[in-house]
Amino acid sequence: MTTMKAIVQDRYGSASVLTLSDISKPEIGDHDVLVRVHAAGVHIGDWHVMMGQPYLLRVMGFGLRAPRARVRGMDVAGTVEAVGKNVTRFQAGDEVFGTANGSFAEYATAREGKLAPKPASLSFEQAATVPTSACVALQALRDAGGIKPGQKVLIVGASGGVGMFGVQIARSFGAEVTGVCSTAKMEMVRSIGAYHVIDYTQADFTLSGQRYDLILDMGGNRPLSHLRRALTPRGTLVLVGGEGGDRWVGGMGRSIQALVVSPFISHSLRMIVATANTHDLQFLTELIDDGRVVPVVDRTYSLSDVPDAIRYLREGHALGKIAITVAGAASRGHRSALPVAATA
Repeated sequence: MTTMKAIVQDRYGSASVLTLSDISKPEIGDHDVLVRVHAAGVHIGDWHVMMGQPYLLRVMGFGLRAPRARVRGMDVAGTVEAVGKNVTRFQAGDEVFGTANGSFAEYATAREGKLAPKPASLSFEQAATVPTSACVALQALRDAGGIKPGQKVLIVGASGGVGMFGVQIARSFGAEVTGVCSTAKMEMVRSIGAYHVIDYTQADFTLSGQRYDLILDMGGNRPLSHLRRALTPRGTLVLVGGEGGDRWVGGMGRSIQALVVSPFISHSLRMIVATANTHDLQFLTELIDDGRVVPVVDRTYSLSDVPDAIRYLREGHALGKIAITVAGAASRGHRSALPVAATA
């Protein structure tokens, strides 16, 4: 049986539970695509699954006592190695990006509907950072937020993975975008198109008197009552992710509160549970090809250094996204709003 190298874990815990191992190459089903992974993207969901926190994740099917899926990683960019008999969109040799089962590995399987052709202007590393974060931002702004041209939009956590795409996507819809981030990250947030940038270490946007039609909050720790102070009378607040809160439900507790309260107030309080899909990946590719969305890669790591990449992400220092280089491949394009900052 053919083997491959992959980052696996057999118990929940910190990054020390991740090991580089030789395991069997995955087999594909009739609707699956086998991808030779050239690069993978890292996002906060990888940390949550690694830790098994909030515990609600375990109940939702990720595994009660240990991870059900041994190989970590979701976001992927690579070339198609093989396809199942019912796959019609792709064939061997195609360059693709999207989400897969266990992308921190030399090979990964993905559903056909979770992949799209890789944007030709991006390197594999850049493309691998797009799928989850950009799809979350798009679906939060467009679907949950109902974004419209001319609206004042506030992105809380504008320098993070979702926020960085959120700023650019909101601008592409014709919104006036304000980003909230720390002092060290203000220049980057301006460089990707925010009209205004607020340093949360120096000012509290909920007390400024400025009102926004739409707020996208990835921060996870501000009370709903405080966020509502910054909304127009009929504004919309979209909560993204599960940061903050306790180890049982995490930030989902605040999202549940928002859903309960929303019917009784003038504001629309919404949460988003987004997933990458072919249609939205193709929509994002159009924005990328037009130069309206550019992934910013802070650092790249090798496959063996995935634990360090996840630690770096969790520390909150990243300016944009983190990529994992898995296999070398010639990429037909490369473009970035900022240069790749470092290689670890």
